[in-house]
Amino acid sequence: MIVNIITKEDLQEFKDDLLKDIKNLFNIKISEQKLWLRSSEVKELLNISSGTLQNLRNEGKLNYTRVGGTLYYNYEDIEEMLKKKDKQ
Repeated sequence: MIVNIITKEDLQEFKDDLLKDIKNLFNIKISEQKLWLRSSEVKELLNISSGTLQNLRNEGKLNYTRVGGTLYYNYEDIEEMLKKKDKQ
């Protein structure tokens, strides 16, 4: 029977590698953020109703693009709208 001895240095190296891998996963998730969201995703993100989303479009507060019968919203526009709301 072979016995492997784990040292503090081994544990520290394992910890460092694990943290690096976790950080890489978070960076990948951030870079995979969708640029365009559907209405249902925007409503969920902002916790608003369909009527409120319609009002934001009608008032020109939230730009959108129609592709076929589907409305898409730019994620950066939503972030900008939220930043303006925070400043008020």
